[in-house]
Formats: sequence, structure tokens, C-alpha cells
Amino acid sequence: MTLVFATNNLNKLKEVQGLIPKHIQLLSLQDIGCTEDVPETQNTIAGNAIQKAEYIKTHYGYDCFADDTGLEVAALDNEPGVYSARYAGAQRDSNDNMDLLLKNLKDKSNRQAQFKTVIALQLNGELKTFTGICKGEITKEKHGEHGFGYDPIFKAKGYTKTFAEISLDEKNQIGHRGKAVNLLVKYLINL
Repeated sequence: MTLVFATNNLNKLKEVQGLIPKHIQLLSLQDIGCTEDVPETQNTIAGNAIQKAEYIKTHYGYDCFADDTGLEVAALDNEPGVYSARYAGAQRDSNDNMDLLLKNLKDKSNRQAQFKTVIALQLNGELKTFTGICKGEITKEKHGEHGFGYDPIFKAKGYTKTFAEISLDEKNQIGHRGKAVNLLVKYLINL
């Protein structure tokens, strides 16, 4: 089986490649010659994932899956949510996003948050979605050198280290994307 993972994010691609069974050939957007920005204009995380998967299927003809992820912070009415990547502006800079989030939480005692990933699979003319959630909290400052996005300020429930301080394998076991990909893999194995 060959599937396209509709992402230009090499960090996401690396994370997912480690979780997909070896008998499934995973292609990137670069592998299929998709160089344009795939639209993400929906107002929900699931909507963006579905939109990206449908775009690749329609324009390139490949069975594929796409994900969208958002960080939902309870004290900020679940912001940044669907706007997580561009929270601090169109430049999509992780440090700017983290700095704005920490500033907006400065006077808040409730630091509960969750990462939510939705994967949309377009396969054999059918659409399926898989959701992974990792609950935790936002730290008061950045810690760690690994990971990407908000990883340096997100600590999963029951952990003392941020996502940026743990290994990729550990993050895949407890994280939102790992949970969603595991649901996807179980579905693919049982076809």
C-alpha cells in the first residue's frame, strides 16, 4: 500500500514515519511533486485535516492522509486552537507563538491545556477521521531543545518534563499525534 502524508512539515513526517508499518510506503508532498501550499481555510482542526486530504486526492489522485493539530488552552477559551501555527502572525514562528501564549497566560492560574490532532484519511473513495488528545499544562517558561512548535512549554499530564525534554519515542507513545496515528495504523492493518 502506498499513501501520501499531506504535510510539508519535515518534523511531523519524521514522527509519523516511525509509527507507520514498514509494508506501507509513505510518500511526502515533495515525493509527488506538490510544491504549492495545500489550503487550510477551515475553522476547525478536523475541517483543515479533511480539506488537505481531499485536496491531495482531487488534485494528485493519491490515497492520502492529512493531519491538523492545535493546542487548546482552557484559560484562553481553547485558543490558539485551529490557529496554533499562526497564533502570533502569518510568519508561523514557533518562538513568537510561544512568547505570545506565555504573555497571554501571565496572570492566569489555570494552565491546563491539551494538544489535539485529527487525521483525515482518504482511501478507496472513503473518508475516515482519527483523533488523538494529550492533556497537560503550559509551563511558565521554555524548557528543552527537542521537538517543535509548542513542545518547549507543554508538559503532558503526569510528566515533569516538557515535550521538548523527552525523546521522540516517548513523545510518540504519549502524544496526541502518536495516539491519532496509532488509530490510523490499527484501521489500516485491519483492512
